[in-house]
Amino acid sequence: MLVELSIKNFAIIEELTVSFNSGLTVLTGETGAGKSIIIDAINLLSGGRGSSEFVRHGENKAELEGMFIINDDDHPIYEKSQQLGIDVSEGTIILRRDISQNGKSVCRINGKMVTIGILREIGSSLIDVHGQHEHQELMDPHFHLPLLDQFGGEEIKKAMAEYSRVYEEYISAQKQYDSLNQDERQTVHRLDFLNFQYNEILNANLVLHEDEELTEEKKKINNFEKIYSGLQSAYQALRGEQKALDWLSVAMNHMDDVAELDDEVKNMSESISSSYYLLEETSISLRSAFEMLEFDPERLNMIESRLNELNVLKRKYGKTIEEILEYFADIEAEIETLQNRETHLAKLEEKLKELKADLLVEGVNVSKLRQTYAKKLTADILQELKELYMDKTVFEVMFLQKPSMDEDLAQRDIKRNGMDEIEFYISTNPGEPLKPLAKTASGGELSRIMLALKNIFSKHSGITSIIFDEVDTGVSGRVAQAIAEKIYRVSVDSQVLCISHLPQVAAMADTHLFIKKQIEAGRTKTSVHPLGYDEKVKEIARMISGVEITSITKNHAEELLAQAEQLK
Repeated sequence: MLVELSIKNFAIIEELTVSFNSGLTVLTGETGAGKSIIIDAINLLSGGRGSSEFVRHGENKAELEGMFIINDDDHPIYEKSQQLGIDVSEGTIILRRDISQNGKSVCRINGKMVTIGILREIGSSLIDVHGQHEHQELMDPHFHLPLLDQFGGEEIKKAMAEYSRVYEEYISAQKQYDSLNQDERQTVHRLDFLNFQYNEILNANLVLHEDEELTEEKKKINNFEKIYSGLQSAYQALRGEQKALDWLSVAMNHMDDVAELDDEVKNMSESISSSYYLLEETSISLRSAFEMLEFDPERLNMIESRLNELNVLKRKYGKTIEEILEYFADIEAEIETLQNRETHLAKLEEKLKELKADLLVEGVNVSKLRQTYAKKLTADILQELKELYMDKTVFEVMFLQKPSMDEDLAQRDIKRNGMDEIEFYISTNPGEPLKPLAKTASGGELSRIMLALKNIFSKHSGITSIIFDEVDTGVSGRVAQAIAEKIYRVSVDSQVLCISHLPQVAAMADTHLFIKKQIEAGRTKTSVHPLGYDEKVKEIARMISGVEITSITKNHAEELLAQAEQLK
């Protein structure tokens, strides 16, 4: 869960640190006080889109930091962080994001600098910010299928993985077929081009590591005099009168005379003898080496010419001889394919036919699972809506398109996300036919449907913190009370932060934070104050009355708090 949020120079907030608890935290305050700004900060910490407009006027950058504690040892964040090389010790994760005046962001996770993409990937495992934009997503049928698949969990995930495997094979084979089945003139041109490349590489008679060996030989020839002089001088230092081997021989003879008198002396004598014979052998090798050295300018020219030829081929076909030979094998295979085009086209047609059949089997399997889970999702949503006073509502996951083993699979049916096309249909009034959700539901109804979905998914998502930004818009009365209870139930399985204007929601809070705006030294400043019981009564009374707080509204506020405690 999110335990602490630090904000500096962000919008109208100069500097602010807020501590959060588990359960339901409600943020209230007058319009414009900065409630949504705090949610914006959390959203940016989870990888939301940044902008220079977030930087407080007159400052160089905005600084955001959030600390999360993960109590679940099986939370997916551990696997993700390990894959990304981020150390997560003692279940603590600190997200940090600095936004400069030019709009650029610097992101860190536990002190390690990361890209905005990685911050978003980690943040999405920790925080789920739900605001008014999700109403728009709910109205978009393209989001309905992913929601159903999420509800299906591992079973649909596994079935989709098998479908995706066959789908990728099919797409790859289709690309090969389309490429081979091109215009005959293009095929002839391609064949001529490949034959030219094939012959150029073939005539080069390439040998693995030849370039490395030639480079080494070129180095020796270029340094002939230095190498010859060094070998000769070393030989002369070892061989000859009064030279190294001569003196080593004297030492060896002296040691031989006394070797048998003492074991330690014997060991030293043997070491000197070994050194003598080793150096004698080396001196012979030195002499042989410099006598065999021969400066051949023609050989140098030939090496340079060959290396130039190899470098030309590297610029065209690969960075190394090994890569060139791999490319050679590829074009050899492609030439064979083009020369036997009709045979390969027939094989690909047969392969596509088989893959289509496999794809249909996997697609039907996925579709059957989706239809099963669609019924379960429908039942769960209807139960949730019933508790939100939408008991007359009829909801259905409508399959506008689904595969069948009896049909001939058309190209239009082959899609990356399966062969189904679904849309949520709803009828909120008895006697009215089912219609697409986007064309039927009001704002208040969309809020309740989204809240129903959140309550269903929160138990299985692994998200540690769920944030509701004014999801209770457009509702009042008993519906408001039902929404308050529903939000509280979500908070039982996940930490919930909620901005609300409903007194019923505020009364259900485990922690009530009051957001206040004031002006100091001509600048607007936002502060956050945790409310005790008496302050809660006063704030809820303000939310009820709107302007003037009376004894009646205070009594009503106390009743709401007492009712909330009883429900909990």
